Amino acid sequence: MQSPILLITPPFTQLNTPYPATAYLKGFFNTKNIPTVQADLGIEVTLALFCKEGLEKLFKTIEQNDLVLSANSERIVALQATYINTIDNVMLFLQGKLPTLAHLICNRQFLPEASRFEQLDDLKWAFGSMGKQDMAKHIATMYLEDLSDLIKENIDTHFGFSRYAESLGRSANSFDELNDALQLPYTYLDEILIKILAARMLEVQPQLVCISVPFPGNLYTSLRCGQWIKKNYPHIKVAMGGGFANTELRSLSDARVFNFYDFITLDDGEAPLEILIEHIEGKKQQHELKRCFTLVNGVVTYINNTSCSDYKQGQVGTPDYDGLLLDKYISVIEVTNPMHSLWSDGRWNKLTMAHGCYWGKCTFCDISLDYIKSYEPITASLLVDRMEEMIAKTGQNGFHFVDEAAPPSLMKALSIEIIRRKLVVSWWANVRFEKSFTQDLCQLLKSAGCIAVSGGLEVASDRLLELIQKGITVSQVAKVSKHFTEAGIMVHAYLMYGFPTQTVQETVDSLEMVRQFFQTGVLQSAFWHLFTMTAHSPVGLNPEKFMVKKVSSEIGTFANNDIEHTDPTGANHEIFGFGLKKALLNYMHGACFEFPLQKWFEFTIPKTTIAPNYIQNEIEATELETSNYYKTIWLGVMPTSTVVQRSKKGNKWEEMNLLYQTTKTSITISVDVAKGTWLLKLLPQLAVVNTNGLSFSEIKQSYLAEGLLDFELFWDNKPISGLYKVGLLRI
Repeated sequence: MQSPILLITPPFTQLNTPYPATAYLKGFFNTKNIPTVQADLGIEVTLALFCKEGLEKLFKTIEQNDLVLSANSERIVALQATYINTIDNVMLFLQGKLPTLAHLICNRQFLPEASRFEQLDDLKWAFGSMGKQDMAKHIATMYLEDLSDLIKENIDTHFGFSRYAESLGRSANSFDELNDALQLPYTYLDEILIKILAARMLEVQPQLVCISVPFPGNLYTSLRCGQWIKKNYPHIKVAMGGGFANTELRSLSDARVFNFYDFITLDDGEAPLEILIEHIEGKKQQHELKRCFTLVNGVVTYINNTSCSDYKQGQVGTPDYDGLLLDKYISVIEVTNPMHSLWSDGRWNKLTMAHGCYWGKCTFCDISLDYIKSYEPITASLLVDRMEEMIAKTGQNGFHFVDEAAPPSLMKALSIEIIRRKLVVSWWANVRFEKSFTQDLCQLLKSAGCIAVSGGLEVASDRLLELIQKGITVSQVAKVSKHFTEAGIMVHAYLMYGFPTQTVQETVDSLEMVRQFFQTGVLQSAFWHLFTMTAHSPVGLNPEKFMVKKVSSEIGTFANNDIEHTDPTGANHEIFGFGLKKALLNYMHGACFEFPLQKWFEFTIPKTTIAPNYIQNEIEATELETSNYYKTIWLGVMPTSTVVQRSKKGNKWEEMNLLYQTTKTSITISVDVAKGTWLLKLLPQLAVVNTNGLSFSEIKQSYLAEGLLDFELFWDNKPISGLYKVGLLRI
């Protein structure tokens, strides 16, 4: 029997759901009948650390090290018995297995509290009187964060719940610092990691170990894994790939890296790994490898067999989470914001609507790389097939679409297919704030289970958005965000500061725009990040065009994505970071809108030039309908009809009353009997189970064919306008 492939995600990425790379690869290998085993070592290390036995060992180690403790650490150590006695129950609660523990947690007497609780939000304001489960998750999260602080202060400064030793991997042009760290004795966390890895290697006995490294915070632990495997299983090959390699290691030349890995693959992993397996089995020669770094005669060599094509998205199979500890992931709530918590709360199956980005123009983005530039959508029917298969396998009906930007047309088709199949799902996705996200399209997405979207507002300045080539305006984002919000879909915005040539005034005005977005209620969550110039973006490739300068033109031997630069015409961007993030945190909690912007900064800033009601005016502005292009669909239930006699001043006539029921309300409209009879014929034709919708002209032809008159007068006024409240949509 063929030895399996071991797919590993090293610590740490997420606590609530697996990072999807290994599940994607396992799904592909299933289509090739290649046996695989996958492991998320991040959650396994977390479970080994945060349990009764793990905390007993942790506190004993701290005592043996005889450290000088901070006041906060002293408090935690003094309460160690309480932590040890509560940790298992807390973890079970966060895994969804002890829901009734929420009442004990919320009484604020059950769990010990240290410094993290000093910044605790007003819990009654945040969760109300009945939100016990979420309130308890937040309190339990602070409890874990206190323990995390203890570990950072006294055991391992590199520790973090979603990253480990990130500073060693970020912007590491040279491998020296990482290599030196890897020659040191194992850290406390290393010991736990290697013990788990050793058990898994003994159990699986793989022919190849594939380590996915999505972020800098996974790099150090991936190297530790490779180092141990090559020492203890020298006959087993180790391959590394993932987002970090795809962006950072494209000009790799340091041979020392291959003391830890045998191969490093770039971009989509399916075809390169399939060929690599055949090479290891002696079926392919070294020169036939695809997008792969390896050592040839001691020299780092990139081998790319271009005659072998990549697989289409319809050929890569359904992501397969089999073998991962799906019932052991923990849901945490770090910030009391419903949209923000989606990244850490709940078990989400990950899927992709389309490979690459359909826009592919943003000047800060790595649009020259395959994961952005090679755009390939898949069909809505295949997407929903995969959703149904994953629900059957995982028992979870929540989906996070991890596209660079989900295409609106495909989101529409996906929603119609979900509704047709009567599939009950909750899902969220990353989008561009396109004009095509009309009020009615957002209602359709909501009806299909969409609960949230995230998208890039970036620098909330029309001049800079044009320089970014984002293809949107602040006004457009405001209107689209209003459409999502009114449909009941939460909106998160990615915000940027420090884009080339951004002035102090533009930074201040951008913050004012953001303040108004939150004050008007069309934005529920956001995150600021400082602009980073990357080697594969238009800014990095042509810095002079954007009036910035590279600090050095030297190419490092290891990671070469982030480029240090100066911005002679722009502001001193770094000094704004703390104030921007502090203001945003308050806005996300619905607080401090009345504060002057100066309040957030310890240095003098200019007054904003943005009118205080700018965003409100933009979202209220009249929108033009593109009536020649939309199609009309019906999502509601069929009405009950009653013909009634009317009379007025001696005149008698018949009317038809149509009663429409929704999940929340009901409405009755009265129409001429002939027109009502036509409506009763039309609505089944508009139902999504039968059609993708009828155009305005098709509906008009149907109306005229019945011998009815004045179509526009009837269709564009009452009572038809009332039907948009009960399931009639123009998309």
